[in-house]
Amino acid sequence: MSKWIVGALGAALIALVVGVVIVGETSGQASAQTITVYKTPSCGCCTAWIKHLQRDGLDVRVFEREDLAPVRASLGVPDELASCHTAKIGGYAIEGHVPAAAIRRLLEERPAAAGLSVPGMPMGSPGMETTSPPDAYDVIVFSDEAQSVFASYVGRVPTDQASNQ
Repeated sequence: MSKWIVGALGAALIALVVGVVIVGETSGQASAQTITVYKTPSCGCCTAWIKHLQRDGLDVRVFEREDLAPVRASLGVPDELASCHTAKIGGYAIEGHVPAAAIRRLLEERPAAAGLSVPGMPMGSPGMETTSPPDAYDVIVFSDEAQSVFASYVGRVPTDQASNQ
């Protein structure tokens, strides 16, 4: 009987270890898909952008601040790339109306960068939907040393797809 108890305890220990590993891996995946958004309390386009992210399956945590400049500064967002809300995900800053598809691409490719920005508030970008023709705009990837175009869009559609439609 004692061998049976020892065997059962061993099996239970193995199951516990496997369970902890699986839960740890799942938790890591969940946190990689959680985006923390900082916005002002009265901004409607920020709320619309958050809904865009949620529709794409991201878990969004929202913190309201009257002044976002300290948040931008702490995440290394250059002043010339500022917009109306700031977020962070997977070690990157996300500034402005960046499409969820660009955020997902950033997380897949993991470039050596501080983050992405859509400077200003281009009409037709996620959260800035309009009935008039959407603006063309660039998503900028930035670091302390450089800035470059990460993707180009007309509304929510990448320009390479928009030209084919």
